[in-house]
Amino acid sequence: MASVNAKYVSQKISKVRWRPVSLSSLQQPEIFATGSWDNEDNRVTFWSIGSHENSSLGEGIDEDPQLLCEHKHEGDVLDFQFLDQDRVITASSNGGVTIFRYNQNKQALSVAHQWPRAHHYPCENAPCTSVVCSSPEIVTAGEDGRIIVYRADQEGIVRIIDNADSSTIHAITYLKTTEILTVNSIGQLKIWDFREKRNTPSQILSLSGDRVPLHCVDRHPNQQHIVATGGQDGMLCVWDIRQSNTPFSLMEAHSAEMWEVHFHPTNPDHLFTCSEDGSLLHWETSSPSDMPSFLQGGRNNSMVSRSAMAPAGGNQSLINAWLSGDSSKGRLETTHMLPSQTLAVNSLDVLGQCLVCGTDGEAIFVNRQVPV
Repeated sequence: MASVNAKYVSQKISKVRWRPVSLSSLQQPEIFATGSWDNEDNRVTFWSIGSHENSSLGEGIDEDPQLLCEHKHEGDVLDFQFLDQDRVITASSNGGVTIFRYNQNKQALSVAHQWPRAHHYPCENAPCTSVVCSSPEIVTAGEDGRIIVYRADQEGIVRIIDNADSSTIHAITYLKTTEILTVNSIGQLKIWDFREKRNTPSQILSLSGDRVPLHCVDRHPNQQHIVATGGQDGMLCVWDIRQSNTPFSLMEAHSAEMWEVHFHPTNPDHLFTCSEDGSLLHWETSSPSDMPSFLQGGRNNSMVSRSAMAPAGGNQSLINAWLSGDSSKGRLETTHMLPSQTLAVNSLDVLGQCLVCGTDGEAIFVNRQVPV
């Protein structure tokens, strides 16, 4: 726990994301961005944790994240993703979607483009709850039940699925280049194939029994048929969307709402969750294959980040440890990542050996020695 640094920032943090790094360089991330919510003035802020080389020598490991630049954000930041190293896409509680450009030379943020009121009801704005991107494509979802497709190189909107859902869509991710998956407030997962012109999902999966709202989703980076979700009851659900319309496994994770779930992008035997109960958990499952998971394939990109870019597919014949049937019976280890419970942990991101999370306690926690 000594490697966890806390930075108090006088803002409730709603989202955190690492800036993408070059996959070929094997470098550790040094810059992350945060978005705030429930403040008088909300902001998108960039931070630096300095050179990882120094920290590996035992120098600078206790240094606080340093503020690089910030920009005012209209409304709460409900979600954001990096489009590339220089651009970040934000989803606002006022329904707007904004592209911010980061100038590393000047350490400045500027608005590159906005789609105001993209999500709305007939007479008022509707919160834009989630955004995902695979440059230049951007997809958002909202409380209005809409799915909207944009391109970063076009001013207009490319496509709108007006009545995608009768309930709030809470989160969205890519499954393939042409397919996305959404989760909603009545416990459903819906798969959408953008090659089809009809505005109906190609598949619907759901939790059996009570319709527990699902708040977050992430896709396994190598095997797109495996997804993890979390929701209002704090349960971690792992799904195999090829074989069943219900979860493959359910695991008791948190005592309150789970706000985010993320597979490690290059070592997906590791998974991370955070919750309203103030905890951040590291889940580790041993792989049934002797082959290290970081050699089992991954996203075919020159950059790696949390943005759910289209997967390369990996080796689909591999039996995934998350679906081995006994992942909750001795094969799964859970570790608390924060030194003590705090107020709600709203967001987390992990890249390389670096993990960052943001809280309602107006604190950012950074761990640069995650055992993955």
